[in-house]
Amino acid sequence: MSKKLVAYFSASGVTAKLAKTLADAIGADLHEIRPAKPYSKADLDWTNSGSRSSVEMNDKSFRPEIANRVADMAQYDTVYLGFPIWWYVAPTIINTFLESYDLTGKRIIPFATSGSSGMGNTNQALKASCPGAILLPGRRFAPRADAEQLKAWADQ
Repeated sequence: MSKKLVAYFSASGVTAKLAKTLADAIGADLHEIRPAKPYSKADLDWTNSGSRSSVEMNDKSFRPEIANRVADMAQYDTVYLGFPIWWYVAPTIINTFLESYDLTGKRIIPFATSGSSGMGNTNQALKASCPGAILLPGRRFAPRADAEQLKAWADQ
């Protein structure tokens, strides 16, 4: 039987709500990717080139530390990976998460939230962080996506 995990990073709560709805809709376990140092409102100010998020996203090799781990990643064969779109890609903490586990043979399915940006170059930016995994095309959802819409997507 397939074991699924919805792992997500949410800076403002929007992605968290979507991830919880998806996990409930598909019967998956839920894991919040928490940064070791939480992001403040000032850290997330994308209009400030000196803000923490801007600095991290301008250096694609930056890997923010994560405060928690999935207890037994080996039990999962499919990981739905949620995050907000930052600068047309996933935040670098998502790379940190992927690089923290051996994901060989696992299906990784990104999903994102964004006010207007699409998935951009997300998969290209994540591919090197999950060698041996099957990285499937992702999808951006509106913040108000409902369980029926999320389940229909996951069933594809």
